[in-house]
Amino acid sequence: MTAKKRLSFKEKNKKFWFDFKVFAARGSVMDMAIGIIIGAAFSSILTSLVNILLSLCTWGLPGGISGLVTVLPAANDAQRGLTGIGQSFAVSKLTDEAEIYAQNVYGTTDATTVQKCVDTLKGMYTLHGGNYYANAAAIIDWGSFINALITFFIISLILFLIIKGFAKVQEKKAAMAATLQEQYFQKHPEERPVAAAAGAPAPTELDLLKQIRDELKKQNEAAQITALNPTTGTEIKK
Repeated sequence: MTAKKRLSFKEKNKKFWFDFKVFAARGSVMDMAIGIIIGAAFSSILTSLVNILLSLCTWGLPGGISGLVTVLPAANDAQRGLTGIGQSFAVSKLTDEAEIYAQNVYGTTDATTVQKCVDTLKGMYTLHGGNYYANAAAIIDWGSFINALITFFIISLILFLIIKGFAKVQEKKAAMAATLQEQYFQKHPEERPVAAAAGAPAPTELDLLKQIRDELKKQNEAAQITALNPTTGTEIKK
């Protein structure tokens, strides 16, 4: 047995890049890369369109669709929110609530302390629509659920229209190809393929087997060798 030749680092590196070049040059890989790039660009367009349609659908809702929430009753002190503020407050009351928090915690309501408390409250409360809700509060976010349903419906509708339009284009393309083919056969009738007789039944598997049997029988008969009988002198077939 001959020992397997070991490739040098340079040869291995050259072979690796050659294999990668062959792989990257395949049609399927190039098509996949183009599809990913176009899909990413189309996704951005589709997301922008969905956001526009969502804004139109929720135009009349106070605070937008994100404000559709239900706050469950507090089961512990953490869910009750900060003392003196509660589970929620309106956006317009943010500064007032910050002053209450500054007075309770720092004992002063100067502008610097109030602004610091505003930032603190924004970190402890989450904005939904036109209200802030305590982070620890149990909230049913109906807005996110409705938003997901509307987004799914819009995306499904857009994709359906795109696929339907593409199918129509393919049908027109196939009809045009058939028309051009028929025009060619009219000019060159000798090249038109012979169509099966109208109403003729398609051959069954048994019919095909019979045809094969008859053909083999003809070939065997043709291959028989004629010779003379040494006793009688007559021709015999072997």
